Amino acid sequence: MKIGTPKEVFDGENRVAMTPDSAKQLQKLGYECAIEAGAGANAGFTDAAYEDAGVEVIKTAAGLWKAVDIVAKVRQPDATELKRLTSDKTLISFFNPAGNEEGMEAAKAKGANVIAMEMVPRISRAQKMDALSSMANIAGYRAVIEAGNNFGRFFTGQVTAAGKVPPAKVLIVGAGVAGLAAIGTSTSLGAITLAFDVRPEVAEQVESMGAEFVYLDFEEEQADGASSGGYASVQSDEFREAQLAKFRELAPEVDIVITTALIPNRAAPILWTKDMVESMKPGSVIVDLAAERGGNVEGTVMDEKVVTDNGVTIVGYTDFPSRMAAQSSSLYATNIRHMMADLTPEKDGQVNHDMEDDVIRGATVTFEGEITFPPPPPKVQAIAAKPKEVVPELTPEEKRAAEVAAFKAQTKQQVMLLGGGGALILLLGLVAPASFMQHFIVFVLACFVGFQVIWGVAHSLHTPLMAVTNAISSIIILGALMQIGSGSFLVILLAAASVFMAGINIFGGFLVTRRMLAMFQKS
Repeated sequence: MKIGTPKEVFDGENRVAMTPDSAKQLQKLGYECAIEAGAGANAGFTDAAYEDAGVEVIKTAAGLWKAVDIVAKVRQPDATELKRLTSDKTLISFFNPAGNEEGMEAAKAKGANVIAMEMVPRISRAQKMDALSSMANIAGYRAVIEAGNNFGRFFTGQVTAAGKVPPAKVLIVGAGVAGLAAIGTSTSLGAITLAFDVRPEVAEQVESMGAEFVYLDFEEEQADGASSGGYASVQSDEFREAQLAKFRELAPEVDIVITTALIPNRAAPILWTKDMVESMKPGSVIVDLAAERGGNVEGTVMDEKVVTDNGVTIVGYTDFPSRMAAQSSSLYATNIRHMMADLTPEKDGQVNHDMEDDVIRGATVTFEGEITFPPPPPKVQAIAAKPKEVVPELTPEEKRAAEVAAFKAQTKQQVMLLGGGGALILLLGLVAPASFMQHFIVFVLACFVGFQVIWGVAHSLHTPLMAVTNAISSIIILGALMQIGSGSFLVILLAAASVFMAGINIFGGFLVTRRMLAMFQKS
């Protein structure tokens, strides 16, 4: 079978769904590859590069659609492209099934199979095909760069001979893939970064990236903010009011706001209202990454930059990934290639459209003349961390009681161990010679004392402690070597085993210590 990629017809779209590198991987799956002439030019991939990768270059879009069995695209197909579908073709593309009923009906009428890349379920196995995350990652990064371009001042604070420059204060609403990418970029540029999300499990991720998580003083806040698909879910009216009140409090303080909040198959929720925009400082910037779905900000105009009366710039561009076309195309083409790998389990160049497969079924919107959207929930659990269990804080009396109970349990265990050891020594004393018993008692006491000493050392000190125990192991080896010359076979055997085990401890200890020290050395 042959897979092909036409040139995108959407105005301003620079991405391409196949790169020379992805074409080589598709050929390993048994497919022939084709591309429309000039399809990759805006992303920096020449026709000659495709030909060198073994890809057939077809001059026209009509010729490409007619020649291939599988069409891989970026943007939602237009009416002309839908007319080119036939019952023996499979289309893989962003398709917007929730808002594209006419497109699904057209594909159904043609009998074509359509896989919508935005419908790939968020389960662990499907991460490599998650094109939404790939593009959101780029959009989040680019949003901060665009904000900086319009902000006109430093992100990081500076103290210069000419005066002190305060750092920019950035608020990122939504800590999904795009939000986290924006947080990473903002903090790396030195801005004071705040982030908000309705899901409590992302607070730790936000803080680990150097940003401050914004909490609400609300009982239901973040109680169940994540849906089963790993996305944010719809919240109550009470929660929304508390959220807007918090944003009104922050609006006069922040210089840059980046909104990324989207709920699958719904219009974007309004999170930044007109009065919040009006309360911001002149020169502030808002970047609305949800502009394509209506926007999170009142006043957003899709694909335009608006400057309000009070000097606040609202950026509503929807082509951030396309503005980094080479990087976006490489990632998206890799997502397509992984989807094709799932569709070709035998690597024989033949599509096996298995509707029992969670990923394939979830992404398929039309199949064999039927509309299959919306899909059923995946059989495996989605990627969505569970809210942390709230552990009530103990009172001082309860803490003391717990400590006493733990001490009693530990004491009981130690008494039992000592009792068992004493019984063993008594039993050996009845049959073993006095000289053996003297050494054995020293051995038992050394084990007991050593265990208690090591057990009391904090975990963070185990690595430097290892270097000290190497010296102890050296003493063990010397003692064992002295005993190897003994006439007793049992003593010789035990001494040899001691040399062997102590040697492992020494060499392994120094190896681990060396690797740990190397981690702290500058390259």
